Amino acid sequence: MLKGNQIAFKTVVDTYKKMVYNTVLGFVQNLHDAEDVTQDVFIKVYENIGRFKGQSKLSTWIYRISIRQATDFLRYKSRKKRAGFLSSLFGDNNELLHEPVDFAHPGILAENKEQAAILFSAINKLPENQKTAFILQKVQDLSQQKIAEVMELKEGAVESLLMRAKVNLKKSLSTYYSSL
Repeated sequence: MLKGNQIAFKTVVDTYKKMVYNTVLGFVQNLHDAEDVTQDVFIKVYENIGRFKGQSKLSTWIYRISIRQATDFLRYKSRKKRAGFLSSLFGDNNELLHEPVDFAHPGILAENKEQAAILFSAINKLPENQKTAFILQKVQDLSQQKIAEVMELKEGAVESLLMRAKVNLKKSLSTYYSSL
């Protein structure tokens, strides 16, 4: 279908690039990283199109690849960050350095960036399935039915994930806001 057919592949990219980018951005929360991961997603789509069996919609399959690539990227980045943690704590003269929060999302107004960074920091602490369901619902505005398809779960399981995510976020954010 797409393998070797540049016109068909370009059509897929044009159709799904915004969806993929926004999904990935919800996970990685950095514009440059989101662009890189989005490219990786379309490389995976191109390389694996022969494995797409049509048992779900193409968009559902691409969502799955997007989520997998974004979470793999975050795991890699986390391992890399832990390895470089000690060296990043101190500068050239052994002075203690502090790295600012790296958060940039185009849908967030400048005056709301601090609150958004706090919210996304709390979202990042959720268990992976809760985080995925929450991002797909709140950032991508997907229905529970579509989330269930993407995550290959029953709708009841998605509803449960979303409820637990909201409870966990409420706890995490109430701790932050009560300390102000």
